Amino acid sequence: MFREMRRGKQLLSKEDTVAVMDRCTNGVLACLGDEDYPYAVPLSYVYFNDKIYFHSAKAGHKIDAITKNPKVSFAVIDEDTIVSERFTSYFRSIIAFGKVRFVEGDEWLEAMKALVEKYSADQPDEAKHKEIFGCTQAYMIAIDIEHMSGKEAIEYVKAKRK
Repeated sequence: MFREMRRGKQLLSKEDTVAVMDRCTNGVLACLGDEDYPYAVPLSYVYFNDKIYFHSAKAGHKIDAITKNPKVSFAVIDEDTIVSERFTSYFRSIIAFGKVRFVEGDEWLEAMKALVEKYSADQPDEAKHKEIFGCTQAYMIAIDIEHMSGKEAIEYVKAKRK
């Protein structure tokens, strides 16, 4: 169902793909927007329990789009170094495909804790607890990943072999 990467030598391992998802702090959610125009929106996320979680206001273009069609893709760029003399860039990126759903109950709580921990680990536990339990005006949304792959510049692949 999902295409195989054309340049298979540049495919990241599952471990390297997860490491990128863990260390990056933002990605771009792509979905089908108004009048079937593509809609891509940058957002903060956490990769937790093999899912991508993000929070959102309860109204807006993103909510309308994912309610209409839950199939999405999510892209993360880990590295993008311009190498002008070679007319290229050295890159590392991830793309995931899946379906979104609104999260509730214990899963909402665990995902919110993971999100707060990712972005505010250095804050006191009391402040984190207050933020988590005070966040009642937002949805927590999960992307149940159906396919995820990472790719990096061939130069990075060659450097690993040395």
